[in-house]
Amino acid sequence: MLKVGDKLPAGTLQEFIEVEGQGCSIGPNSFDIHEATAGKTVAIFGLPGAFTPTCSAKHVPGYVELADAFKAAGVDEIWCISVNDAFVMGAWAREQKTAGKVRMMADGSAQFARATGLTLDLTARGMGLRSQRYSMLVVDGVVKALNIEAPGKFEVSDAATLLKQAQALRG
Repeated sequence: MLKVGDKLPAGTLQEFIEVEGQGCSIGPNSFDIHEATAGKTVAIFGLPGAFTPTCSAKHVPGYVELADAFKAAGVDEIWCISVNDAFVMGAWAREQKTAGKVRMMADGSAQFARATGLTLDLTARGMGLRSQRYSMLVVDGVVKALNIEAPGKFEVSDAATLLKQAQALRG
């Protein structure tokens, strides 16, 4: 399982782009994880699924609300990663009004979740293999803080907790 001090695993995530530009076309675009985090401080939070109750009512809104505070703490980008396809993540981004605040990154086949060891088997609930709920602070591709929730909990991966860690890291 991924731990503080580890480099993020190699791989790609997809993001649904609404406006063509900066080398990206409209629709799903793939991003290399190592390239996308190189030289940056990135706040990443993972969750079981788009449009699910806790994720939609608490998890994503907290990061959207505190996006400016994260920037002030030296965080370059905030990513939400979920085991959904880029089209679903794009629709959820529109519904949650994340544009310019949180990048909604799709881990459609759970490759990132498996590579980090942060999987959650929700097959019995009809959702298959998903991501655990977590948050992490990544500097130049290396995990500097990691908060993993117990199943069914939402206590340590919230935006306020990760923001405090980002502020402490900055000094």
